[in-house]
Amino acid sequence: MNKSNIALLLLSVFFTVNLVNAQEIKENELKEIQAKVDTIVKDSIQPTTPKTSAFIKENSYELGGISVKGLQKFEEQTVKVFTGLKVGQEIKLPGDKLTSAIKKLYETKQFSNVEVYISKIDGNVAYLEFEIEELPQLNNVTITGVKKNKAKDLQSDAELKKGAMVTDNLIVTTKNYFKKKYQEKGFLKTKVTLNTRPDSSQVNTVNMLVNIDKGEKIKIKNITFEGNDAFNQKKLRKALKNTKKKMIGRFWKGSKYIDANFKEDLENIVTTYSEKGFRDARVLDHSMTWNDDNTLNLNIKVEEGKKYLFGNIQFLGNSKYTDDHLQKILRIEKGDTYNGKVLKERVTGDGTPNSEDISTLYQNNGYLFSRVLPVETRVNNDSIDVEIRIYEDEPTKIKKVTVNGNDRTNDHVVYREIRTKPGYLYSKSDIIRTIREIGQLGFFDAESITPDINPNYQDKTVDIDYTVAEKGGSQIELQGGYGGGSFIGTLGLSFNNFSVRNLFNKKAYKPLPTGDGQSLSLRLQKSRYYTTSSFSFTEPWLGGKKPKSLSFSIYNSKQFRYNYLTNKVDKDQRLNIIGASIGLGQRLKWPDNYFTLSQSISYQLYDLKEYGMAIGNLTLSNGNLNNLAYNLTFARSSAGANPVFPTYGSDFSIGAKLTFPYSLVNDKDYSSLELSEKYKWLEYYKVSFKGKWYTALTKDLVVMTNTEFGILGNYNKELGDSPFERYFVGGDGMASYQLDGRETIALRGYENGRLSSIDGGTVYNKFQLELRYPITLKPSASIYALGFLEAGNSYDGFKNFNPFQLKRSAGLGLRIFMPAFGLLGIDFAHGFDPLPGGTEKSGWQTHFIIGQQF
Repeated sequence: MNKSNIALLLLSVFFTVNLVNAQEIKENELKEIQAKVDTIVKDSIQPTTPKTSAFIKENSYELGGISVKGLQKFEEQTVKVFTGLKVGQEIKLPGDKLTSAIKKLYETKQFSNVEVYISKIDGNVAYLEFEIEELPQLNNVTITGVKKNKAKDLQSDAELKKGAMVTDNLIVTTKNYFKKKYQEKGFLKTKVTLNTRPDSSQVNTVNMLVNIDKGEKIKIKNITFEGNDAFNQKKLRKALKNTKKKMIGRFWKGSKYIDANFKEDLENIVTTYSEKGFRDARVLDHSMTWNDDNTLNLNIKVEEGKKYLFGNIQFLGNSKYTDDHLQKILRIEKGDTYNGKVLKERVTGDGTPNSEDISTLYQNNGYLFSRVLPVETRVNNDSIDVEIRIYEDEPTKIKKVTVNGNDRTNDHVVYREIRTKPGYLYSKSDIIRTIREIGQLGFFDAESITPDINPNYQDKTVDIDYTVAEKGGSQIELQGGYGGGSFIGTLGLSFNNFSVRNLFNKKAYKPLPTGDGQSLSLRLQKSRYYTTSSFSFTEPWLGGKKPKSLSFSIYNSKQFRYNYLTNKVDKDQRLNIIGASIGLGQRLKWPDNYFTLSQSISYQLYDLKEYGMAIGNLTLSNGNLNNLAYNLTFARSSAGANPVFPTYGSDFSIGAKLTFPYSLVNDKDYSSLELSEKYKWLEYYKVSFKGKWYTALTKDLVVMTNTEFGILGNYNKELGDSPFERYFVGGDGMASYQLDGRETIALRGYENGRLSSIDGGTVYNKFQLELRYPITLKPSASIYALGFLEAGNSYDGFKNFNPFQLKRSAGLGLRIFMPAFGLLGIDFAHGFDPLPGGTEKSGWQTHFIIGQQF
C-alpha cells in the first residue's frame, strides 16, 4: 500500500496534544512534538487514490473492518478490543470516536506510536488500518557503583519492575532520581549513566544497565555574607538551620550541602531579619565557589533595608471584648520592634493547642464565623501603623455531634468524654480537650482522632463528627524462667476496655466482652518457694452519669523458707500476706476541670510463722502485722493528646498516705515491747509530690521535665520511723519482689536501690530532664528515642536531707509501646557519682524497662 497516497486522519493531532504530560515533558519538547504533528498534517493532505476517491472529509461512514500492523507481542484481536471500535458502527472521519480509540491505545501505556490510515472506501463503508509501535518491556536491571544490598533498595525505590514499559520518560526520570538521591546526601558531583540493550532471549524486551559514580561527599568550608550591617556573620550563619560549615566538634549537624535545605535557609535569613524589624530585608544573590580540597564556599548577598517599629495599633469591629482586653492578649506596644511573625501569631495563632491569640479567644467563646485580620495601614518613616480588623458575626451553637470508627467501644463510653454537646456554644478549646480525653482512654489511636467540623452559616450552627480508630486495649504477660534453683512462671492478663454487664451474654464474647471502658486485671506468679496472685477492677464512671470512679483490688502472697545450700523448701516456715484496697475518685471543677481527687483505704496482713523477717538489726519470726492506711491524692493532668507521647500540658500530684496514730492513744511503753507487739499495727505518714511538664520544641522534639519529692514520717519519736513503706532509689525503678511495701524510685546510671541505705530511705528527691523524639506513633507500635539528664538522692531522716547533695547521671534510651504487651524499653546511662560508701563513680549501666509508666 502506498501510504503517501492514503489520507492520514487529522485526529492524530488532537490525540498527541492531549496526551502530553506537561509536568513530565519540558516546554521545548512540547514545541518539537507540535512541529512534527504539523508536518504530518501537511503531508497527509494529498490527492486521493482510486481506492479512496469516494472519501469525503468529516463525513460519517459505516466501519467495515480494522487491520493492525507492527505487532510483536500483542495479538491483533487484543489491539482491536483496546480501541473500543466495533465493525458495523457509524463513525465520523475524523471524529470523536476515532480520537477516543487512539487515546485508549495510548492509555494502555503499551505503545510508543499509533497512526491510523484509511485503507479502503467502499461506498459508505470505510476500512481502517492501525499502525503501531510497541514499547519494549524491561527484563533485567543491573546497578553498579554501589553495594549489592543498596542496589536492590535503589531499584525498588525507583520502581524499576520487570515487565515495566521502557519509555524515554522512564529513562530520564530514573536517571534524575538516582542523581538527586545522592545529591541530597551531599554527593554533589554524582554521575549517573543509563543504557538499555535488547534482550535476544525474549521478544521486544530490554535489559537496563545503570552505573552510579557518587564521588566524594562535598562539605561546606566557608559561609560568608555581604551587605550585612545589623547582624554579624555569626548571627546570620546561625539562621541557616540546616546549612552549616565544617567545624571541629560539631557532630549533631552535618556540613554537607543540600540544595533544598539551602533554599529553605535563605528564607530563614529573611525571617531572622523580619523578626528584628527589618521588614524589607531580602536575599539579593547567592553564589558557590569550589576549593581544591573538594569543598565549597557559599557567599550570600543581602539587602537589610530599614528597621521598623510598631506605630499606632487600633482595634476595629470589636463589641464582645474591649480594647484593653484584646491588648492584653496582643501584648504589643507602640514603639516595640516591628515583628510580623509575632503579630500574626498573637492575632491568628501559632498552631499549638495552647495558643493565646485573639482569634482563639473568639473561637473559644462561640464565634466560629468570626475573622480577625492584622492590616498594615500606614508606614510613617520608621514606624508602621496596624489595624486589627475584627468581624465578630453571631455566636454559633453546636447542632449535632457524632462519632464513627468505634467498632468495639460502645458509644456511651466515647460520648461521655466529649466536651462539645448539642446546644453548647462552639468552642475550639473544647474540641482540643475532647481529642485529648478520647486519646487518654487508651482504646483509640491518639494520632488518628480527627474532628470534622461542618458549619452552617445560614442558621449559625455547626455539626461535629469525631473519627476514631480502634487499637488493642488488652495486654497479656506470659513468661517463664529459671532462677534461685526453681522454675518461675508468670501469667498476667489486663483488659482495659472490659464490659462486666456482658459477662453472661454469649454474643458479647469476641473473644471477651468489651466496650464499656472498665479495667480488669489478673496476675499469677508461681515458683517452688513463693506464689503471688492479684485481682483488680476499676469502673471509671460509677452509675454511668458522672465521672466518679470505683476501684477495687485484692492480692495474696505466700513465701516459704528456701535453703539455697540444700535447694530445699520448708513450707512450715512461711510468710503469708493478704491485702485489699478500695477507692473512689472524681473529677473536680475547681480550681479547674483538669483536677481529680482520689481517696482509698488499703489493708495488709503480714502473717509470719517461723519465717524470720529482718526489721532493722532485729528479726521477727512469728506474729501478725497489720497495715491499715488511708490514701489521698490531689492531682491535675492536662498532658496530651497522646498518652504514650504527650507533646503539651503537665501531670502533677500531691499525695498522702496515713495510718492511725495508735501509739499516741494506747499508753504503751514501746521501748520494752517485743517486735510482734511493737509493729502489730503499723503507723506512719507519707507525703509526696510528683510533677511532669511537656514542652514541644519543634513538631516532633519534646522536652519532659520532672521533679519528685517524698517523705516518710512518724507520730511518735519513741516508736521511730516505720521499717515498712520506705524509699529505695536507684536503677530502673521496676518494683522487685519485696514484701515490705517499699517504693522504688528510678535513677538511671546506678544499681537498683543502691542509693538508699540497706533499710531504705525516709526522704528522697529527684530531678529529670528528658528530650524525646518519635520514630513512629502508629497504633501497632509507638516508638520514640530519648536522651536524659537525672539527679536525685535518698536520705535517712529529714535532718540529713540536702536537696543539693545529688547523684547525677545522663544517657540515651528507647521506648516501644505495643498495645498487646505494654511498654518495653532500654536505657544506657552513665552515673557520674559514686555509690554511698564508695569512691569510684558508678559509670555505665544498662537498664531494661518493662511496663513502667511513661
